[in-house]
Amino acid sequence: MRPSGRAPDEMRAIIIETGFTKHAEGSCLISFGDTRVLCTASVEERIPPWLRGKGEGWVTGEYSMLPRATHTRGSREAARGKQSGRTQEIQRLIGRSLRAVVDLKKLGERQITLDCDVIQADGGTRTASISGAWVALRLAVNDLMAQKLITEDPIEQKIAAISCGIYDGTPVLDLDYDEDSNAGADANFVLTGDGNIAEAQATAEGATYDEEGLMRLLRLAKIGCGQIFEAQDKAVS
Repeated sequence: MRPSGRAPDEMRAIIIETGFTKHAEGSCLISFGDTRVLCTASVEERIPPWLRGKGEGWVTGEYSMLPRATHTRGSREAARGKQSGRTQEIQRLIGRSLRAVVDLKKLGERQITLDCDVIQADGGTRTASISGAWVALRLAVNDLMAQKLITEDPIEQKIAAISCGIYDGTPVLDLDYDEDSNAGADANFVLTGDGNIAEAQATAEGATYDEEGLMRLLRLAKIGCGQIFEAQDKAVS
């Protein structure tokens, strides 16, 4: 029995509220159960220096967690003067995931930054960030196309991410904090709308697992991402 009482293949409730902030070109508040992340897309008519003259744009991500997003207050990384290794890893993951489904040449010489700020954490903050960042990106690109600043849609696929794990010997979908902190194995999958894998991170935390265990986690991830894709479609329609 999972602590939440959910079935092994049951997701937490997914809620995506678009237009959550006034100024960003695209924004949403995404909730996976009690995990809530504010995702905003900012369009800038500039690109990194190393991309100048190549005729293509850039999509990147930034991630942060508010001090009281967790059970106890965490100090702001800005106050410490540097980002943690975890933050840097998640930022790179968000950027790689979004770029996997964007034709950067069609974007033109501009940069879109996806800011993912965790308001409340209950497991799966990186996967909620990626799933919500795609919605914010989609809305920002829609705005660029409506203004005729770009003529072709640079977004080639939807992308979503979900956590899975082996809890008490059973593969389960969409880990909350109680499960994540006690899982024997933990995995994060980033999948595209056509079913391909953009990224897979799987780690044995307390016990190793066999090939069939990994495949069962992947099958669960496909179920979960299918539900996220439906929520994304509903949000941007």
